[in-house]
Amino acid sequence: MPIRVVLGEDSLLVREGVKQLLDVDPEIDVIAAVGDLDSLRTVCRHERPNVVVTDIRMPPSNTDEGIRLAGELRDVQPEVGVVVLSQYADPIYALALLDRGSARRAYLLKERVHNRAELTAAIQAVATGGSLVDSKIVDALVAVRSQAASSPLNELTTREREVLAEIARGKSNMAIAESLFLTKRAVEKHINAIFLKLGLANAEDVSKRVAATLMLLAESGSVTHTADRH
Repeated sequence: MPIRVVLGEDSLLVREGVKQLLDVDPEIDVIAAVGDLDSLRTVCRHERPNVVVTDIRMPPSNTDEGIRLAGELRDVQPEVGVVVLSQYADPIYALALLDRGSARRAYLLKERVHNRAELTAAIQAVATGGSLVDSKIVDALVAVRSQAASSPLNELTTREREVLAEIARGKSNMAIAESLFLTKRAVEKHINAIFLKLGLANAEDVSKRVAATLMLLAESGSVTHTADRH
């Protein structure tokens, strides 16, 4: 069965362009294309798509509608994958998208959209429970840490690695404790140690859990990232 996709983009030109790009792929079926958040919510509720491809900003406020929708769907339709298209390479937007786990979420810069292979790769990734983060975002967050031989990830103990892997799956502290047969207090101690070793203990402007997750996933290759062609 084709992947059922709903498209949200306020620019008619871009919306039609992306739709035409996807319509030629027999494995993707664009079942609706709308231009504002309320319409996108309604379509998701009634059509039950497999994947939503959405602009990061659209009416009514033109701020972070795509990110907010992704958060809402995590609660009401967790099986729906979300690909956020954005012109912003600022990592804070990707961090917000992945704040509750990376599964079924992708963040792709709009400059990639002209390449149908990259867009369809993102759609296929989130449809099957995976994730994809644009290489520019990954580079901004983890280039130094993940590429250096002295990466702070190497300082983590085996147990801390296990806890970080559970964090990367979007689990709460209590869920991690149950999964690893630890007390909640022990999990909290491990997490504090992880943040300290990764240089995130005093971080205020980013989500510590998401930043740590991206460091781990970038090193392991668990999160797909686009090839930087620039």
